Order: sequence, then structure tokens, then C-alpha cells
Amino acid sequence: MNVRLGINPLTWSNDDMPSLGAEIPLETCLREARAAGYEGVELGHKFPRRASELGPILADHDLALASGHPAMLEIDLQGARQVRETMPEALFVFLEPPSWDELVRRLVGRGTEEEAERERRLATAREELAAKAEFDVSIVNREVHAAAEELVALMKPDQGDSV
Repeated sequence: MNVRLGINPLTWSNDDMPSLGAEIPLETCLREARAAGYEGVELGHKFPRRASELGPILADHDLALASGHPAMLEIDLQGARQVRETMPEALFVFLEPPSWDELVRRLVGRGTEEEAERERRLATAREELAAKAEFDVSIVNREVHAAAEELVALMKPDQGDSV
């Protein structure tokens, strides 16, 4: 069983009352958390909300984002590549259509885009489908509810690893 110790930023500042500890910079919180032997910190109000900004800050202090709840990011291919650079331990899930024809049918069937926008979205989809191998797991979205259940199941912690 692996156990990683994390700490909440409340030690340095209060999310409910941001004026408490407001003068303590995030850099100090992270430096002191690592010096105290913690391997991770929970997200607090001083942290950036974009993974591409948060990852490098935590990596500079050899810290991970620690929380009792898994997080899911819905991001494009470029965002996934950035997160992979900063958080290689993350599980990357690719949501794919049952077929190219079905993807086109769904997009056209919505009737929400003009032809030029539809062509742009299809070009993006071709690029993303070509990058499927960059992901750890692929879920085929034949039916939304079933695909969502598969995704949620992936986010549940392994019973053997929980503390």
C-alpha cells in the first residue's frame, strides 16, 4: 500500500476568510509544506486554476496535488499534452465516436454549425483521432450514459490502494 502525505493550505491561509494569511505568498506555503515532509497539497484559493500553470508550480517544489477526490479535466489535445508534461502520473482517457461516419452524422444532425465551422470541427476531430495512441484508455461513446458510467468507473480508486 502506498501512502502519500498531503496538507491543506489552511495551515497558511484560510479559503473561507482569504484575509487571514493573505500576506503569505503561495511560494512560502509550498516551500514550507515540502520542507515539513509533505508530498502534496490540496488546492486552495492562492493556486492557479489552469493545469498548465499549476503543474509547473507544484513540480518546482516536488509536490503533487493531493485531495481525497479524483478530478477530471475536459481538455483538448493540446491541453492533454501540457498536462502529460506536468502530471505524467495522471490517467488520460480518450473519448471516441463509434465511427467516423457516426461522428459526422451526429455533428450534421445537430444543425448548430454553419458549413465552415463544421469543416473546422471535423478537421480538429481528424487530428484528435490520429492522436488516440497518446492516451492511456479509450472509451467508445456509442451511448452517452454508458460512456459516462465507464468514465466514472475509471475515476474510482482501487480498493487495495485506499487508506
